Amino acid sequence: MTGSNNAKIRVLLADDHAIVREGVRLILSAEPDIEVVGEAEDGVEAVELARRLKPDVAVIDISMPRLNGVEATRQIKDALPNTHALALTMHADDIYVFQLLKAGASGYVLKRAAATDLVQAIRAARRGEAFLYPAVAKAVVADYLKRLEDGEGREAYDGLTEREKQILTLVAEGASNQDIAERLFISVKTVQTHRAHIMEKLGLHDRTQLVRYAIRKGLIEA
Repeated sequence: MTGSNNAKIRVLLADDHAIVREGVRLILSAEPDIEVVGEAEDGVEAVELARRLKPDVAVIDISMPRLNGVEATRQIKDALPNTHALALTMHADDIYVFQLLKAGASGYVLKRAAATDLVQAIRAARRGEAFLYPAVAKAVVADYLKRLEDGEGREAYDGLTEREKQILTLVAEGASNQDIAERLFISVKTVQTHRAHIMEKLGLHDRTQLVRYAIRKGLIEA
């Protein structure tokens, strides 16, 4: 793996469906800063190829034969700490996300949203950032607001601006960036910036915090 920021992001694809791999490869090949360096059709092959190719980002399907995506992610991260793992999945269930985060993944993208989210997620993973599907971010934020009602985390919450508090509440209610932008008469880009600041201030971008949340909610075992 090269350390140059100008180098292409080297990506390994792992999915047992050839048509999915082909579709993802077509999406990624259109991007000038991304290069698909290998493809695997099961978890075992994904781990073997990752060890050999040392990609910047491994995009891994959760449901694969021989070795599932969660375990493949765990083995890849154990062997290659500098390789970022990103799950591509059909499942929108929180429990899969927290299993992946605990295994070391940087986040996940739903297959139905791959065309719009995958490139952004790969770039975020390469930067060392977490990429969470909005439904998961909503669950985390909603839990945070509930803890505020119980008197926890007040100091961090008081560090938010009034606008950020507005946006945080709307996110917890399930509003999309577009919905928030229209409701508050601001641009989608401004909403994205505010959300990034909120996540940073509350520490919700941190994998450890998310795992602690998952343990507290009983989604994964400590």
